[in-house]
Amino acid sequence: MLVALCITEITSWGVLYYAFPVLAPAITADTGWSTPAITAAFSAALIVAALVGIPVGRVLDRRGPHALMTSGSVLAAAAAVAVAVAPSLLWFAAAWFLAGVAMSAVLYQPAFAALTRYYAPRHLPALTTLTLVAGLASTVFAPLTDTLAAHLTWRGVYLALAAVLAAVTIPLHAIALRRPWPASSGDRETAADHPARPQAIRRITRSRPFWLLAIALTLSAFAMYAVLINLIPLLTDRGASPTLAAWTLGLGGIGQVAGRLCYRPLSRRTSVRGRTVWILGLSAATTAALALVPGPMHLLIAVAVLAGVTRGIATLLQATAVTDRWGVAAYGTLSGILAAPITIATALAPWAGAALAGTLGSYPALFTVLALAAALAALLASVPDPSQQHSSRQT
Repeated sequence: MLVALCITEITSWGVLYYAFPVLAPAITADTGWSTPAITAAFSAALIVAALVGIPVGRVLDRRGPHALMTSGSVLAAAAAVAVAVAPSLLWFAAAWFLAGVAMSAVLYQPAFAALTRYYAPRHLPALTTLTLVAGLASTVFAPLTDTLAAHLTWRGVYLALAAVLAAVTIPLHAIALRRPWPASSGDRETAADHPARPQAIRRITRSRPFWLLAIALTLSAFAMYAVLINLIPLLTDRGASPTLAAWTLGLGGIGQVAGRLCYRPLSRRTSVRGRTVWILGLSAATTAALALVPGPMHLLIAVAVLAGVTRGIATLLQATAVTDRWGVAAYGTLSGILAAPITIATALAPWAGAALAGTLGSYPALFTVLALAAALAALLASVPDPSQQHSSRQT
Protein backbone atom coordinates (compact mmCIF):
# COMPACT_ATOMS: atom_id res chain seq x y z
CA MET A 1 0.00 0.00 0.00
CA LEU A 2 2.81 2.42 0.81
CA VAL A 3 4.47 1.77 -2.55
CA ALA A 4 1.15 2.26 -4.34
CA LEU A 5 0.46 5.56 -2.58
CA CYS A 6 3.98 6.81 -3.34
CA ILE A 7 3.34 6.17 -7.06
CA THR A 8 -0.16 7.68 -7.06
CA GLU A 9 0.92 10.79 -5.11
CA ILE A 10 3.77 11.48 -7.55
CA THR A 11 1.35 11.11 -10.46
CA SER A 12 -1.53 13.08 -8.91
CA TRP A 13 0.68 15.98 -7.80
CA GLY A 14 2.50 15.94 -11.13
CA VAL A 15 -0.62 16.13 -13.29
CA LEU A 16 -2.93 18.23 -11.12
CA TYR A 17 -0.35 20.68 -9.75
CA TYR A 18 3.07 20.81 -11.38
CA ALA A 19 1.95 20.58 -15.02
CA PHE A 20 0.10 23.89 -14.82
CA PRO A 21 3.05 26.28 -14.27
CA VAL A 22 4.88 24.59 -17.16
CA LEU A 23 1.90 24.94 -19.53
CA ALA A 24 0.62 28.34 -18.38
CA PRO A 25 2.60 30.39 -20.97
CA ALA A 26 1.38 28.14 -23.79
CA ILE A 27 -2.23 28.39 -22.56
CA THR A 28 -2.05 32.19 -22.55
CA ALA A 29 -0.38 32.34 -25.96
CA ASP A 30 -2.88 29.96 -27.57
CA THR A 31 -6.12 31.24 -26.06
CA GLY A 32 -5.49 34.90 -25.32
CA TRP A 33 -6.71 34.40 -21.75
CA SER A 34 -4.59 36.48 -19.38
CA THR A 35 -2.04 34.84 -17.12
CA PRO A 36 -3.64 36.33 -13.97
CA ALA A 37 -7.03 34.91 -15.07
CA ILE A 38 -5.83 31.36 -15.64
CA THR A 39 -3.70 31.48 -12.49
CA ALA A 40 -6.77 32.59 -10.53
CA ALA A 41 -8.65 29.54 -11.84
CA PHE A 42 -5.81 27.29 -10.68
CA SER A 43 -5.64 28.97 -7.26
CA ALA A 44 -9.42 28.60 -6.92
CA ALA A 45 -8.96 24.85 -7.37
CA LEU A 46 -6.66 24.76 -4.35
CA ILE A 47 -9.19 26.70 -2.28
CA VAL A 48 -11.96 24.32 -3.34
CA ALA A 49 -9.72 21.39 -2.34
CA ALA A 50 -9.24 22.93 1.11
CA LEU A 51 -12.96 23.47 1.70
CA VAL A 52 -14.08 20.11 0.33
CA GLY A 53 -11.34 18.48 2.40
CA ILE A 54 -13.39 19.01 5.57
CA PRO A 55 -16.30 16.68 4.63
CA VAL A 56 -13.81 14.38 2.90
CA GLY A 57 -12.04 13.97 6.26
CA ARG A 58 -15.28 12.85 7.89
CA VAL A 59 -15.84 10.25 5.16
CA LEU A 60 -12.28 8.99 5.62
CA ASP A 61 -12.77 8.47 9.35
CA ARG A 62 -15.96 6.46 8.79
CA ARG A 63 -15.26 4.47 5.65
CA GLY A 64 -11.55 4.63 4.86
CA PRO A 65 -9.75 5.68 1.68
CA HIS A 66 -10.62 2.90 -0.80
CA ALA A 67 -13.80 4.19 -2.47
CA LEU A 68 -12.89 7.84 -1.86
CA MET A 69 -9.44 7.81 -3.47
CA THR A 70 -10.52 5.51 -6.31
CA SER A 71 -13.48 7.71 -7.25
CA GLY A 72 -11.25 10.76 -6.74
CA SER A 73 -8.84 9.39 -9.34
CA VAL A 74 -11.69 8.95 -11.81
CA LEU A 75 -12.82 12.52 -11.17
CA ALA A 76 -9.25 13.83 -11.46
CA ALA A 77 -8.78 12.25 -14.89
CA ALA A 78 -12.14 13.66 -16.02
CA ALA A 79 -11.17 17.11 -14.74
CA ALA A 80 -7.88 17.02 -16.66
CA VAL A 81 -9.83 16.17 -19.83
CA ALA A 82 -12.24 19.04 -19.10
CA VAL A 83 -9.29 21.44 -18.75
CA ALA A 84 -7.90 20.20 -22.07
CA VAL A 85 -11.10 20.73 -24.06
CA ALA A 86 -12.22 23.99 -22.38
CA PRO A 87 -13.60 26.25 -25.14
CA SER A 88 -13.81 29.36 -22.96
CA LEU A 89 -12.25 30.86 -19.84
CA LEU A 90 -15.45 30.16 -17.90
CA TRP A 91 -15.31 26.48 -18.88
CA PHE A 92 -11.61 26.43 -18.00
CA ALA A 93 -12.39 27.81 -14.51
CA ALA A 94 -15.21 25.28 -14.04
CA ALA A 95 -12.84 22.46 -15.02
CA TRP A 96 -10.36 23.59 -12.38
CA PHE A 97 -13.21 23.77 -9.85
CA LEU A 98 -13.84 20.09 -10.63
CA ALA A 99 -10.10 19.41 -10.31
CA GLY A 100 -10.16 21.03 -6.85
CA VAL A 101 -12.82 18.57 -5.70
CA ALA A 102 -10.66 15.73 -7.04
CA MET A 103 -7.55 17.11 -5.31
CA SER A 104 -9.28 16.84 -1.93
CA ALA A 105 -9.68 13.09 -2.54
CA VAL A 106 -6.28 12.18 -4.03
CA LEU A 107 -3.54 14.48 -2.70
CA TYR A 108 -1.76 14.46 0.65
CA GLN A 109 -4.64 14.66 3.15
CA PRO A 110 -6.37 11.34 2.32
CA ALA A 111 -3.03 9.61 1.80
CA PHE A 112 -1.81 10.85 5.19
CA ALA A 113 -5.05 9.65 6.79
CA ALA A 114 -4.68 6.20 5.21
CA LEU A 115 -1.08 5.74 6.35
CA THR A 116 -1.78 7.15 9.81
CA ARG A 117 -4.57 4.65 10.48
CA TYR A 118 -3.08 1.60 8.71
CA TYR A 119 0.43 1.98 10.12
CA ALA A 120 -0.39 3.34 13.61
CA PRO A 121 1.41 3.65 15.94
CA ARG A 122 4.45 3.38 13.63
CA HIS A 123 3.07 5.77 11.03
CA LEU A 124 5.85 8.37 11.06
CA PRO A 125 8.30 6.31 8.90
CA ALA A 126 5.51 5.69 6.39
CA LEU A 127 4.59 9.38 6.26
CA THR A 128 8.25 10.33 5.87
CA THR A 129 8.68 7.88 3.00
CA LEU A 130 5.58 9.17 1.23
CA THR A 131 6.60 12.83 1.47
CA LEU A 132 10.15 12.05 0.35
CA VAL A 133 8.99 10.17 -2.73
CA ALA A 134 6.10 12.50 -3.57
CA GLY A 135 8.56 15.37 -3.34
CA LEU A 136 9.94 14.08 -6.65
CA ALA A 137 6.68 14.91 -8.46
CA SER A 138 8.07 18.17 -9.86
CA THR A 139 11.35 16.45 -10.76
CA VAL A 140 9.45 13.86 -12.82
CA PHE A 141 6.50 15.76 -14.24
CA ALA A 142 7.91 19.22 -14.99
CA PRO A 143 10.42 17.81 -17.53
CA LEU A 144 7.86 15.27 -18.79
CA THR A 145 5.28 18.01 -19.35
CA ASP A 146 7.86 20.19 -21.09
CA THR A 147 8.90 17.30 -23.36
CA LEU A 148 5.29 16.57 -24.30
CA ALA A 149 4.71 20.29 -24.96
CA ALA A 150 7.49 20.22 -27.54
CA HIS A 151 5.44 17.78 -29.62
CA LEU A 152 1.81 18.53 -28.67
CA THR A 153 -0.39 21.54 -28.02
CA TRP A 154 -1.15 22.31 -24.38
CA ARG A 155 -4.53 20.66 -24.89
CA GLY A 156 -2.86 17.52 -26.21
CA VAL A 157 -0.49 17.50 -23.25
CA TYR A 158 -3.37 17.62 -20.76
CA LEU A 159 -5.16 14.82 -22.60
CA ALA A 160 -2.00 12.70 -22.49
CA LEU A 161 -1.51 13.46 -18.79
CA ALA A 162 -5.16 12.61 -18.08
CA ALA A 163 -4.56 9.21 -19.65
CA VAL A 164 -1.47 8.70 -17.49
CA LEU A 165 -3.37 9.76 -14.39
CA ALA A 166 -6.21 7.34 -15.09
CA ALA A 167 -3.98 4.43 -16.04
CA VAL A 168 -1.75 4.76 -12.97
CA THR A 169 -3.91 5.95 -10.10
CA ILE A 170 -7.33 4.34 -10.64
CA PRO A 171 -6.16 0.69 -10.56
CA LEU A 172 -3.58 1.28 -7.80
CA HIS A 173 -6.12 2.92 -5.51
CA ALA A 174 -8.73 0.28 -6.35
CA ILE A 175 -6.38 -2.63 -5.62
CA ALA A 176 -3.96 -1.44 -2.93
CA LEU A 177 -6.54 0.19 -0.64
CA ARG A 178 -9.03 -2.70 -0.53
CA ARG A 179 -7.96 -3.93 2.90
CA PRO A 180 -10.45 -3.40 5.77
CA TRP A 181 -10.32 -0.01 7.46
CA PRO A 182 -8.84 -0.74 10.91
CA ALA A 183 -10.65 0.33 14.04
CA SER A 184 -8.99 3.25 15.77
CA SER A 185 -7.08 2.48 18.92
CA GLY A 186 -4.85 4.29 21.35
CA ASP A 187 -4.27 4.67 25.03
CA ARG A 188 -5.88 8.14 25.04
CA GLU A 189 -9.08 6.97 23.34
CA THR A 190 -11.38 5.75 26.11
CA ALA A 191 -15.04 4.88 25.54
CA ALA A 192 -16.21 7.83 27.61
CA ASP A 193 -14.14 10.44 25.79
CA HIS A 194 -13.38 8.92 22.40
CA PRO A 195 -11.93 11.47 19.96
CA ALA A 196 -14.04 10.04 17.12
CA ARG A 197 -17.31 10.90 18.87
CA PRO A 198 -18.97 14.01 17.38
CA GLN A 199 -19.10 15.78 20.73
CA ALA A 200 -15.41 15.12 21.34
CA ILE A 201 -14.54 16.41 17.86
CA ARG A 202 -16.55 19.56 18.47
CA ARG A 203 -14.83 20.06 21.82
CA ILE A 204 -11.39 19.72 20.22
CA THR A 205 -12.10 21.99 17.25
CA ARG A 206 -13.58 24.68 19.49
CA SER A 207 -10.71 24.57 21.97
CA ARG A 208 -8.06 27.27 22.27
CA PRO A 209 -5.13 24.88 21.59
CA PHE A 210 -6.68 23.75 18.28
CA TRP A 211 -7.31 27.25 16.98
CA LEU A 212 -3.97 28.60 18.14
CA LEU A 213 -2.32 25.72 16.28
CA ALA A 214 -4.45 26.33 13.19
CA ILE A 215 -3.64 30.05 13.15
CA ALA A 216 0.08 29.41 13.76
CA LEU A 217 0.38 26.84 10.95
CA THR A 218 -1.67 29.03 8.59
CA LEU A 219 0.49 32.11 9.19
CA SER A 220 3.63 30.05 8.81
CA ALA A 221 2.43 28.41 5.59
CA PHE A 222 1.51 31.77 4.10
CA ALA A 223 4.96 33.14 4.92
CA MET A 224 6.80 30.05 3.66
CA TYR A 225 5.05 29.91 0.29
CA ALA A 226 5.14 33.66 -0.28
CA VAL A 227 8.90 33.40 0.30
CA LEU A 228 9.12 30.47 -2.12
CA ILE A 229 7.30 32.28 -4.94
CA ASN A 230 9.11 35.60 -4.44
CA LEU A 231 12.61 34.25 -3.83
CA ILE A 232 13.78 34.63 -7.44
CA PRO A 233 12.87 38.33 -7.76
CA LEU A 234 14.47 39.01 -4.36
CA LEU A 235 17.74 37.37 -5.45
CA THR A 236 17.79 39.09 -8.85
CA ASP A 237 17.25 42.43 -7.10
CA ARG A 238 20.30 41.57 -4.99
CA GLY A 239 22.42 40.99 -8.11
CA ALA A 240 21.95 37.30 -8.92
CA SER A 241 21.49 36.27 -12.53
CA PRO A 242 18.11 34.69 -13.40
CA THR A 243 19.89 31.37 -13.91
CA LEU A 244 21.59 31.48 -10.50
CA ALA A 245 18.30 32.49 -8.86
CA ALA A 246 16.52 29.55 -10.51
CA TRP A 247 19.24 27.14 -9.37
CA THR A 248 18.91 28.53 -5.85
CA LEU A 249 15.19 27.79 -5.92
CA GLY A 250 16.02 24.24 -7.04
CA LEU A 251 18.53 23.82 -4.22
CA GLY A 252 15.76 24.84 -1.83
CA GLY A 253 13.82 21.83 -3.12
CA ILE A 254 16.75 19.60 -2.16
CA GLY A 255 16.64 21.27 1.26
CA GLN A 256 12.98 20.24 1.56
CA VAL A 257 13.90 16.59 1.07
CA ALA A 258 16.70 16.90 3.63
CA GLY A 259 14.28 18.51 6.10
CA ARG A 260 11.89 15.58 5.85
CA LEU A 261 14.74 13.22 6.67
CA CYS A 262 15.47 15.29 9.78
CA TYR A 263 11.95 15.17 11.21
CA ARG A 264 12.02 11.67 12.69
CA PRO A 265 15.18 12.17 14.82
CA LEU A 266 13.88 15.61 15.78
CA SER A 267 10.59 14.10 16.99
CA ARG A 268 12.48 11.70 19.26
CA ARG A 269 14.41 14.49 20.99
CA THR A 270 11.76 17.19 21.39
CA SER A 271 8.28 17.66 22.80
CA VAL A 272 5.31 18.32 20.52
CA ARG A 273 5.15 22.01 21.40
CA GLY A 274 8.92 22.36 21.48
CA ARG A 275 9.50 21.13 17.94
CA THR A 276 6.54 23.15 16.62
CA VAL A 277 8.01 26.35 18.06
CA TRP A 278 11.50 25.42 16.89
CA ILE A 279 10.43 24.76 13.30
CA LEU A 280 8.24 27.85 12.98
CA GLY A 281 10.94 29.94 14.67
CA LEU A 282 13.55 28.69 12.19
CA SER A 283 11.23 29.69 9.35
CA ALA A 284 10.97 33.19 10.81
CA ALA A 285 14.75 33.41 11.22
CA THR A 286 15.53 32.33 7.63
CA THR A 287 12.93 34.73 6.23
CA ALA A 288 14.36 37.59 8.30
CA ALA A 289 17.87 36.73 7.08
CA LEU A 290 16.71 36.85 3.45
CA ALA A 291 15.17 40.25 4.16
CA LEU A 292 18.12 41.78 5.99
CA VAL A 293 21.28 40.20 4.55
CA PRO A 294 22.34 41.92 1.31
CA GLY A 295 25.05 39.40 0.46
CA PRO A 296 27.39 37.86 -0.43
CA MET A 297 25.42 35.66 -2.78
CA HIS A 298 26.73 32.34 -1.43
CA LEU A 299 25.40 33.29 2.01
CA LEU A 300 21.97 34.08 0.58
CA ILE A 301 21.98 30.73 -1.24
CA ALA A 302 22.78 28.93 2.02
CA VAL A 303 19.92 30.72 3.78
CA ALA A 304 17.55 29.82 0.91
CA VAL A 305 18.51 26.15 1.24
CA LEU A 306 17.91 26.32 5.01
CA ALA A 307 14.50 27.87 4.30
CA GLY A 308 13.81 24.84 2.11
CA VAL A 309 14.75 22.57 5.02
CA THR A 310 12.14 24.26 7.20
CA ARG A 311 9.46 23.83 4.49
CA GLY A 312 10.28 20.14 4.31
CA ILE A 313 10.06 19.67 8.06
CA ALA A 314 6.83 21.69 8.16
CA THR A 315 5.13 19.21 5.82
CA LEU A 316 5.60 16.42 8.35
CA LEU A 317 4.85 18.75 11.25
CA GLN A 318 1.41 19.35 9.76
CA ALA A 319 0.93 15.66 8.89
CA THR A 320 1.56 14.60 12.50
CA ALA A 321 0.00 17.59 14.30
CA VAL A 322 -3.30 15.80 14.96
CA THR A 323 -1.94 12.41 16.02
CA ASP A 324 0.67 13.98 18.29
CA ARG A 325 -2.05 15.81 20.22
CA TRP A 326 -5.36 13.94 19.83
CA GLY A 327 -4.56 10.43 18.56
CA VAL A 328 -5.62 8.72 15.32
CA ALA A 329 -9.34 8.09 15.86
CA ALA A 330 -10.61 11.30 14.23
CA TYR A 331 -7.51 12.01 12.13
CA GLY A 332 -9.39 12.53 8.85
CA THR A 333 -11.93 14.95 10.31
CA LEU A 334 -9.50 16.94 12.44
CA SER A 335 -6.76 17.12 9.82
CA GLY A 336 -9.30 18.21 7.20
CA ILE A 337 -10.43 21.09 9.40
CA LEU A 338 -6.84 21.97 10.31
CA ALA A 339 -5.62 21.81 6.71
CA ALA A 340 -8.39 23.99 5.22
CA PRO A 341 -7.04 27.43 6.26
CA ILE A 342 -3.46 26.28 5.64
CA THR A 343 -4.25 25.23 2.07
CA ILE A 344 -6.17 28.46 1.42
CA ALA A 345 -3.21 30.49 2.69
CA THR A 346 -0.87 28.49 0.46
CA ALA A 347 -3.12 29.14 -2.55
CA LEU A 348 -3.32 32.89 -1.86
CA ALA A 349 0.36 33.34 -0.98
CA PRO A 350 1.68 33.84 -4.57
CA TRP A 351 -0.85 36.56 -5.41
CA ALA A 352 -0.77 38.22 -1.97
CA GLY A 353 3.03 38.18 -1.83
CA ALA A 354 3.34 39.88 -5.21
CA ALA A 355 0.68 42.43 -4.25
CA LEU A 356 2.42 43.20 -0.94
CA ALA A 357 5.76 43.63 -2.68
CA GLY A 358 4.19 46.22 -4.97
CA THR A 359 2.52 48.01 -2.06
CA LEU A 360 5.62 48.00 0.15
CA GLY A 361 7.91 49.03 -2.69
CA SER A 362 10.57 46.32 -2.45
CA TYR A 363 11.12 42.62 -1.93
CA PRO A 364 13.27 43.08 1.22
CA ALA A 365 10.33 44.97 2.77
CA LEU A 366 8.00 42.11 1.78
CA PHE A 367 10.30 39.54 3.36
CA THR A 368 10.47 41.63 6.55
CA VAL A 369 6.67 41.53 6.84
CA LEU A 370 6.69 37.79 6.13
CA ALA A 371 9.33 37.28 8.83
CA LEU A 372 7.12 39.09 11.34
CA ALA A 373 4.17 36.87 10.37
CA ALA A 374 6.32 33.76 10.82
CA ALA A 375 7.55 35.02 14.19
CA LEU A 376 3.96 35.58 15.31
CA ALA A 377 3.22 31.99 14.26
CA ALA A 378 6.06 30.70 16.46
CA LEU A 379 4.82 32.85 19.36
CA LEU A 380 1.28 31.43 19.06
CA ALA A 381 2.64 27.89 18.92
CA SER A 382 4.54 28.50 22.16
CA VAL A 383 1.37 29.14 24.18
CA PRO A 384 0.99 26.16 26.55
CA ASP A 385 -2.12 23.98 26.59
CA PRO A 386 -3.77 24.47 30.02
CA SER A 387 -5.34 20.99 29.93
CA GLN A 388 -1.95 19.37 29.42
CA GLN A 389 -0.48 21.41 32.28
CA HIS A 390 -3.35 20.33 34.55
CA SER A 391 -2.84 16.70 33.52
CA SER A 392 0.87 16.93 34.24
CA ARG A 393 0.24 18.36 37.73
CA GLN A 394 -2.21 15.53 38.47
CA THR A 395 0.34 12.98 37.32
